[in-house]
Amino acid sequence: MTAAVVAGLLAGYGIAIPVGAVGAHLVAVAARSPWRTGAGAALGIAAADGVYALVAVVGGAALVPLLAPVAAPLRWVSAVVLLVLAGASARTALRAHRAHRGGTAPDERPVTAPHRAFWTFLGITVLNPMTVLYFTALVLGGHATTGPAEGAVFVAAAFAASASWQLLLASTGTLLGHALTGARARLLTGLASSALIAVLAVGLVV
Repeated sequence: MTAAVVAGLLAGYGIAIPVGAVGAHLVAVAARSPWRTGAGAALGIAAADGVYALVAVVGGAALVPLLAPVAAPLRWVSAVVLLVLAGASARTALRAHRAHRGGTAPDERPVTAPHRAFWTFLGITVLNPMTVLYFTALVLGGHATTGPAEGAVFVAAAFAASASWQLLLASTGTLLGHALTGARARLLTGLASSALIAVLAVGLVV
């Protein structure tokens, strides 16, 4: 059972630590929202990783040939969604900056409610079929998932690892948002994060 825990933790961190477009967007959202909104988004990403780990344990071998034909279209859909989010993030930063320059109080309301952030980030992450292929490769390689109990422990550990890393990213974003009190700094970082998300989104399909 210990081997299943270790394998699940390693698998979860292995898929979570490389920060891609979704991770960059998570930090950007957390920087301009209350911590609970960033935490909701972080748990949405981790939930998607957990679901894909479960799918891999239950029937990964059968799903690989089914996912292969739709992997490329899903990457394109994911890239388009992320580009739209990058544009929306840039527009929000520009609108807040104009409001500050015009002498009106910028809108400090949360970008979205925690539960909406959860479902939004869950949906974005689910669009990446490479996640289930990653977990399937590990499961088929015999990484401590030889029985139902070991499989369940593997999935739980993978979710816990992903959640801990995503919550760290969300907390980093929140701290960054608190540190940036100047209007110009917020504008520059908002535009920079949008550009980074766009570049990483294009990288999904190039």
